[in-house]
Amino acid sequence: MLASASPARLAVLRAAGVEPSVVVSGVDEDAVAAGLPDPTPEELVTALARAKAEAVADTLTGGHTDTVVVGCDSMLSIGGEVVGKPGTAEVARHRWAAMAGRTGELLTGHAVLRLPADGGPRAVASGTQVTTVRFGTPEPHELDAYLATGEPLAVAGAFTLDGRGGWFVEGVDGDPSSVIGISLPLTRRLLAEVGVSVVHLWQPPTAP
Repeated sequence: MLASASPARLAVLRAAGVEPSVVVSGVDEDAVAAGLPDPTPEELVTALARAKAEAVADTLTGGHTDTVVVGCDSMLSIGGEVVGKPGTAEVARHRWAAMAGRTGELLTGHAVLRLPADGGPRAVASGTQVTTVRFGTPEPHELDAYLATGEPLAVAGAFTLDGRGGWFVEGVDGDPSSVIGISLPLTRRLLAEVGVSVVHLWQPPTAP
């Protein structure tokens, strides 16, 4: 079960052989952040990921099958500032002015909760993947066109790697799936921590 509305995260999991149910958590991210005493960026994204996974897990009633819930949250650290989704074209433009020609760190927090079918205690594992992103410098008309698509307004750091924003990313140092929204290597390790092999989540191969 994926506790995220992100189509990019869903696409990564589907391409990797997993077809999760999607349940949006509805977590108030500002409230979660406000409840943390001076968190590091890693602590913040991990806490948000866990809050999302727990909120979805809390909606499950008794009688469910053995269930795994995965929550994620991403932010970009650029020039000492940690930023999330810009929300407006004006903010996104400001972000790109700070990012262009520079490097930033994309942090994605992950939380995996396993709820046993017998109603036993939850098993929880969490962690953060940090990947360095090397940004190009869009021409002014290119940035105008990108902002006009609306894509950068609703994603962490005002860019995507797997969409139109990929034209303006020179490269990544680390795990590219984490930049898209969910780190497959880290998620595999967290699943193992709660006693689940990722291969047991794979969909059967489609007959040719």
